[in-house]
Amino acid sequence: MNHLNPQVSETTQLLLAWASGDQQALEALTPRVYRELRRTAANFMQGERQGHTLQATALVHEVYLRLIDAQNVHWTGKAHFFAICAQMMRRILVDAARKRMSSKHGGGLCRIDLDESLDSTDQKDTRLIALNDALDELMKSDARKAKTVELRYFGGLSVEETAAILNVSVETVTRDWRLARGWLLSQIAG
Repeated sequence: MNHLNPQVSETTQLLLAWASGDQQALEALTPRVYRELRRTAANFMQGERQGHTLQATALVHEVYLRLIDAQNVHWTGKAHFFAICAQMMRRILVDAARKRMSSKHGGGLCRIDLDESLDSTDQKDTRLIALNDALDELMKSDARKAKTVELRYFGGLSVEETAAILNVSVETVTRDWRLARGWLLSQIAG
């Protein structure tokens, strides 16, 4: 996935037109970004079990629904758009994990296949929620490192794409990614 390509200026123009209320710009923008968002969501969802309640396509559609409702976003460009999408994917995935966790602990009934492993699903949901909570804590002390994790982990962006969005060097992103991961792992383990 390459967010740094020659289409940036045209995509940015469409985003700005959409932000100004041009619905035709949204129609032109949708196919341009849909494939990239779908690929990002598919990469993130790759480790989930088959039949998982939230599939990559549904995740992208949910992001689109939230974007359409976002009336007062002042887009600064394609990078800003994908950063917001990464943040939305994070929220949607964490909300879904919290919902599954609450329903498995007496909040509702669910059908369970005999070959389905509840432990691995519970562990993934628990880890995702713990990561989200730790990421919120990191945001309080070092917002750039938290944004780096959000863009790389939830947005599926490369080091180079993350550097462009955050307007820092590739070396800074690499260092922030390494330090943030270590800090988050210690927070989750502790």
